[in-house]
Parts: sequence; structure tokens; C-alpha cells
Amino acid sequence: MSASTQGDNLRRWAADRPGVYEVWYTTWNDPKTGQGFWLRFITEAPTLGSGGVPGFGEALRGELWFARFDPHHPERTFGIHKRFAGAEVASTSSPFTLTIAGSKLAHDHTVGALSGGGHDVRWDLRWVPAAHTLLFYPDALYRAEALPPTMALSPNPRVPLSGSLHVDGETFTFDQAIAGQTHVWGKKHGFSWTWAHCGELDDAPGTVFELIGARLRRRGVTLPTMTALALQLDGELHRFNQLRHLLINSSSWQAGRVTFRAWSPTMRVDGELTCAPDDMVNAPYVDPDGTELWCANTEIADARLVIWRRGGLRWLLHRRLASRGRAHFEVGGRDRDPAVTRPHVLVT
Repeated sequence: MSASTQGDNLRRWAADRPGVYEVWYTTWNDPKTGQGFWLRFITEAPTLGSGGVPGFGEALRGELWFARFDPHHPERTFGIHKRFAGAEVASTSSPFTLTIAGSKLAHDHTVGALSGGGHDVRWDLRWVPAAHTLLFYPDALYRAEALPPTMALSPNPRVPLSGSLHVDGETFTFDQAIAGQTHVWGKKHGFSWTWAHCGELDDAPGTVFELIGARLRRRGVTLPTMTALALQLDGELHRFNQLRHLLINSSSWQAGRVTFRAWSPTMRVDGELTCAPDDMVNAPYVDPDGTELWCANTEIADARLVIWRRGGLRWLLHRRLASRGRAHFEVGGRDRDPAVTRPHVLVT
């Protein structure tokens, strides 16, 4: 186990601190069926006196989330999540573990169960931890005393996952399927955002990319889009996510489609992710202050990347990369997209 990457999974907020949230999510695909999966462990501590969504409350709580995406039978795609009292949340730091209502997440495995809304899910999964953490944002932000509203990094950006998953009577067994595990913490989500990830690109073993696009709002003014990209290609990590990149990179998003461009003086990456709106679930998020948001997510998207290298004054084509049904992305914001009709359901 890598002690350095394990430290990046540790809880960033004290358990009794109000006005913060923390998320650990894992995404992967079944090599046999192409189905995609989204598993989330969440701790939330609402702001004292917050309003917003009815029943949001002020007490610490944990949540478990799961979604299954079926590319061949969209009617079987679903998402469920359940809330638990703070007394059912526990964690340790050496080694890292987070336990919510008996379900456990560690740095190299997770085991648990979630049921409700007519669905029953159980999992017992393990992976070999990554040697290095992938940082999503400029290095300076991770050292800053005044952190941005949301921070994220991936202690396990591309790891071999094995074990079993049981979904509504169907059993999946995995033997080194490709997965990614990420840690997010903050006080407030962006006004609008997109996230994208893919660790399975054709004819490019070991390649992984991670995209974050965000629009923030300050005093009623929506700020320019900031876009950060990291690409591990042919054994080399290219980080287009430093302060100098955030405003010269570009991205745009809507339900079912994300486009982006990132570049440095020597390399440029153009990309697109697409899916049918029926391949997404619409997940209700809530900020610690009670503000309601919506996140349309899929784990069975297509991805296309075109990579250019500088040749004198010209850009020369270097590689074309593609992934069919094994890319993951989401688009989120304050308004629910009517094109994505399948809800991620809160169950009891």
C-alpha cells in the first residue's frame, strides 16, 4: 500500500465542523457487459441555520450512493442514495477507513450494501493502490491557507479493480477491471461545472485523462469558465491544470456532450465526450447552506481525443485516441436539465 497516496484519502474536515461536505467516489466499467458503475461515500455537515431544501436539517450525516448504467438496456439504468445519521459515520486515519452504516471504504478496498426503491446492491471490491496521486488543480491551491470552495484529487486515478458486485440479483465478477477513485471536499459546489474521466482508451494502455470545467459566481456575477486537464500518456504526465492554463484552456458542456481544448507551448489536446441523455441519471445535490443543485452523470460515454505536438510554428497531429462506452462524465449546476429524465432517487 502506498502511504503517500493513502494520506490523500484522509478526511480533510473535522467530524463536528459545520458547513462542509466530503466525498469519495469510485467509477468503473464491467469489461464483459460494458455496464458502468458509480459508488459514492459522503459526509455532510450542514451550515447552522441553513434553509433551502426541506428536511435538509443541520445535523452531521453520511450518505451512500450507487448507480448502474446499462448501455444495452437503458431501462435498467438507475441510481439510489440513502441518508444516515452522524452516529452511523466513523473513520480512522491509520489506516484510512470510512464507515457509513456498516459499509466501509479504505484506500485499497470497499465492502458494503445499499437497498431501497426496489433495488438491492452489495459489493466487495479491492484494488492495488496507485503509486502517485493525480492533482486536479494548480499545485499552489493545495498549499493555500484560503482554499477554493471545492477541492479534489485522485489518490487512485487508474487502478486494477477485482472482486464482486451484486445488483438486483445479477452478479458481476471483476478481475483487474480499470477503476478510478477520487476524493473531493469543500464548502460549496461551483455555480456550474463538468467533470470527465477515462482510463480505457483504445490502443493506449495506461492512458488516463481527467477534466474539470467550472464556472463560479461572485456577488451575482458569473466568472469566466476555468478548465483544467491532466493527461497520462505513454508513461508521461501532462498537466494542463496550473494557474497559467486555467483561463487559456476552454470547455463547454450540456446534457450528453462535453467539449474541451487544453494546451501548452508544446502540446494541445482537443476532446469531446458524448452520450444519449437516456444514458444519464439526474442526481440531486445539496450545498451545506441548503442550496439545491443537479448533477447529470453517466459512466458509459464515448470519448474522442486529438493530440497535437508543436512543430515549429505549426501544430502537427500526434495521436488520435478513442473510447467507446467507457468514459465517465457529468454536468452540474443550479438548474435541472429537462433532457435527463431518469432521477437518482433518495430512498429510505
